[in-house]
Amino acid sequence: MTRRSVRGVWAVLLTSVVASAAAACTDDGGSPSGTVSKAASAVASAASRGGDVAASASAAAQKKLQNFKNGVNAGKDVKAGAVTQQGGRATTKITVTNSTDSAKSYIVQINFRDPGGNLLDSTVVTVDDVQPGTPKDATARSNRTLAGDVTAEVGRALRH
Repeated sequence: MTRRSVRGVWAVLLTSVVASAAAACTDDGGSPSGTVSKAASAVASAASRGGDVAASASAAAQKKLQNFKNGVNAGKDVKAGAVTQQGGRATTKITVTNSTDSAKSYIVQINFRDPGGNLLDSTVVTVDDVQPGTPKDATARSNRTLAGDVTAEVGRALRH
């Protein structure tokens, strides 16, 4: 198995773990369950075995998400735009539209992927004081230089 195919396997594993962690959150005010801790541990373990930079970045993102207290799943409130290059880094505008009736803060994990769907990098952006029904923009920037055809997706979004 080549190093590239090993990375692809870890990216698929990582995506599954992150999706499971996101599903563990609810919109009813509950806090993220122990699944988030398990996800962070699994990703960190994968990163240490595979040495993959993207998995390491994703593990760091998961740790930041884990520290966001009393967060509820808010993926439907967040959209990622097209990727542009600034100073060699991939950037994307994210737009958060608060669907609740009071001001909220959001933490958003953005995953950068290549055309094959492989995870290249992951970063976390905090967007504070988003007023109800009013879109608020922020910029997510990759942690490392990414070139070529890169896309951005919302990996996970929590609000409180």
